[in-house]
Amino acid sequence: MQISNLNFYGDPNVGMYLKASDRFCLAGNSVHEKDVKRIESYLSVEVKKCFVANTEFIGLFSALNSNGIILPKLATDNEIKIFEHFAKGLGINFSVIDSKFSALGNLVLCNDRGALASRLLRSKDVKNIEDCLGAEVVKTRLAGTDIVGSCGVATNKGCLLHRDSNEKDIKLVEDVLKVNADIGTANFGSPFVGSCMIANSNGALVGDKTTAPELQRIIDALNLG
Repeated sequence: MQISNLNFYGDPNVGMYLKASDRFCLAGNSVHEKDVKRIESYLSVEVKKCFVANTEFIGLFSALNSNGIILPKLATDNEIKIFEHFAKGLGINFSVIDSKFSALGNLVLCNDRGALASRLLRSKDVKNIEDCLGAEVVKTRLAGTDIVGSCGVATNKGCLLHRDSNEKDIKLVEDVLKVNADIGTANFGSPFVGSCMIANSNGALVGDKTTAPELQRIIDALNLG
């Protein structure tokens, strides 16, 4: 079973510090090497350590899939150069979004087939995201909120959504991302599963407050059994 509990600096909201695709995983520069090895083992991808906006909050400030990486304009010039080099080496796209909303990880839910973007983002931002990720992007709300990235975790095999997502939300996510979706929680009842965990098609790492019933729901939703 490719799922494990984790925390960073005692914080179970691991989705704030990590972001993963089926090709790579981004993690803060201070993440301990034993955790890097654990991440690589469970997700079966190489971890790239970095900063975004001089912080460890990689998951909060980035959106990505196997086709591209998107950062906010808060990224420093040096960080942008590092990401440009990294993206070139992988042969993927890289873009910086010039938006007043910088927490892109909270605003975009995506896999390699599609993306849901917050209605807070402008049309030109959405077009930039679409071009970078190489996938259709649909502006929407989920579970009655605009922070759609925090409301879900999506891979190319499944999607887990905020527990208050309704049938319309689930249908939209399934149509755009082209995977089955279900609702659930993590970290002992948090509905903002995007902040609590990361996942790709190979596995998942969830906050260490996540209960056994929540883990089973995650396994089923992301088709990790």
